[in-house]
Amino acid sequence: MLRIEHLTKRFGDHTAVDDLSLHIARGEIYGFIGHNGAGKTTTLRSVAGIQQFDAGEVLIGGTSIAADPLACKRRMAYIPDNPDLYDYMTGIKYLNFIADVFGVNADVRQARIRDYAARFSLTDDLAQPIAAYSHGMKQKLAIISAWLHEPELILMDEPFVGLDPKASHLLKEMMRELCDRGGAIFFSTHVLEVAEKLCDKVAIIKQGRLIRSGTMDEVKGDASLEEVFLELEGD
Repeated sequence: MLRIEHLTKRFGDHTAVDDLSLHIARGEIYGFIGHNGAGKTTTLRSVAGIQQFDAGEVLIGGTSIAADPLACKRRMAYIPDNPDLYDYMTGIKYLNFIADVFGVNADVRQARIRDYAARFSLTDDLAQPIAAYSHGMKQKLAIISAWLHEPELILMDEPFVGLDPKASHLLKEMMRELCDRGGAIFFSTHVLEVAEKLCDKVAIIKQGRLIRSGTMDEVKGDASLEEVFLELEGD
């Protein structure tokens, strides 16, 4: 579903992502693990088509994000670590705006909004301006908006930060449901425990370079990474 081939992104003399290659298949929840500043956000923004990269290629379902970004973006959704929503809109207006962007028809969008808003206990708040939302409420709204057009691939940057335990559990269920339908999830985290319990596969990035990828058992079985895991567990 997602192929990252030799991705490189530089900011001046600093190489934020250095020759990164990863393949995420349909049905996989793929965790991207690393300290803050390791290159996770830069990778996700590059994959999402938000920022250009210096070398390499990103393919969404076989389509290049550089060659046809609109086609790729129709098939995916991206949730940043700090969702930048339109504060002057109400929650329901924002969701309808996103549904319009992706061409979700009225009946389908209404059913999905009712379903997801009820799941996240956000129904009564949709009439309120987003400016009045807490960080956790904004995060829930961003999640609902990402799922509205039923994307095949969802990219998320530290998605559990700011969510209460109930919402975190619900998001994990939704992630698995999407993958069970043939979609794929690629999300970043610096919390090792989250990746261990949730992911089918993981990749560890350090100082912009991929140092190991595979199933959690494969990665944790690599004795050379013992120091890396101790550092992550200490976060």
